[in-house]
Amino acid sequence: MIVINNFQIISMEFRNNKKEFRFEAVLEDGAYATLTYRWLKGNMVIMQTLVPAAYRGKGAGSALAAHVLGYAREQHLKVIIYCPFTEMYVKEHPEYNDLILEKPKR
Repeated sequence: MIVINNFQIISMEFRNNKKEFRFEAVLEDGAYATLTYRWLKGNMVIMQTLVPAAYRGKGAGSALAAHVLGYAREQHLKVIIYCPFTEMYVKEHPEYNDLILEKPKR
């Protein structure tokens, strides 16, 4: 996948590391960004997104969030978000609102 952000192109490959409960975006230099998740009653719970410092602000985190939310849509999953970055991403991209569930009350 190619992400275009401020005319800079970042090439990345996505994979779902089910053993580690995280999606990984393998970046150009072999580094990777991660989005960790858990499961709660059949719903995907997004915990955190981590992007290497060299790739912050270049669209890697946004591309990863979009990929994971697209995966959730394809798999007919609902999503609970605890990750502040992904929460912000969804606020900026309301086309994902139909996937989002409220956080459970404790």
